[in-house]
Amino acid sequence: MKSTVGILSTGIYIPDTYMTSEELAQKTGIPLEVVENKLGVLKKPIPGPEDHCVSMAVKASRKAIEKAGIDPQAIDMVIWAGDEYKEYYIWTASIKLQHEVGADKAWAFDISLRCGTMIMAMKVAKDMMLSNDHLNTVLIASGYRNGDWIDYQNPRVSFMYNLGAGGAAIVLQKDLGRNNILEAASITDGSLSECVIIPAGGTKESINPEGLAKKRNYLDVFNSDFMKERLNEVSIPNFVGVVKESVANSGYATEDIDYLAILHMKFSAHKFMLEQLGLTEEQSIYLNEYGHIGQNDQILSLELALEQEKIKDGDIVVFVSAGIGYAWNAITIRWGV
Repeated sequence: MKSTVGILSTGIYIPDTYMTSEELAQKTGIPLEVVENKLGVLKKPIPGPEDHCVSMAVKASRKAIEKAGIDPQAIDMVIWAGDEYKEYYIWTASIKLQHEVGADKAWAFDISLRCGTMIMAMKVAKDMMLSNDHLNTVLIASGYRNGDWIDYQNPRVSFMYNLGAGGAAIVLQKDLGRNNILEAASITDGSLSECVIIPAGGTKESINPEGLAKKRNYLDVFNSDFMKERLNEVSIPNFVGVVKESVANSGYATEDIDYLAILHMKFSAHKFMLEQLGLTEEQSIYLNEYGHIGQNDQILSLELALEQEKIKDGDIVVFVSAGIGYAWNAITIRWGV
């Protein structure tokens, strides 16, 4: 019998501190109605003093391990799926994560595809597990707080005013017999690779007092006219494309999708994508009380959908995301036994 990989459990950590839509409107000068109805943010979690990226991932991981009912020593591999921005530069976060959760018998590594990393990590983990007899249980976790690098006075980054903070984790197990991970699909577009960056801090531009004064260490948008034109041309088609490819490669059609776990974006784009896939608003959850927590959005959406009984055994669930750079990816899951 062909082996499978299933989702054993998930975990989410959301900070207790929030920025309200009123506070976001005040910070940005954008009317409250626009913040709530166009940007789609009623509130969003922001990090407290102890909410560092790996520490948030550890909290989410401990929840997932407890829900899974497993000994951390049974974990064979740990993957960090969070962003590059974390407690320290030039630091392997997965090894710290492995240590903190007690997965002493595992080995660990970091991967990155911006906000598409969780989906990418699930694909990588599944393929590695199916090709290696000794990989049976894998922990993937992420912590995210890129909102630290948003200048609320810079209108060029207004599409990122929704960035929040939090952690997510998922435990995968071989031959689990339920919640099977099926096929994934990805698209990357290198023409957009330098449109959204933090200019200073890499090898091209060091951080200095002049750059700090100009907020060169914050996220910014370059070649914005090209970026807008290019994204208008390809973004929704690429979102729809990876979903259709993932579902088709899994042996299904878009008509079979029961639930779409999608990252937070402006409400008009969210609604339009559902329409393009022939889905209703009841077949997804709009994360307007969380904003965009990077690669954690799909795990958060899944947990909320299960709480609200939007997902039942036998349902086809699709995770879909996109990350600056730009990348779009999706993965299909057959939920239940």
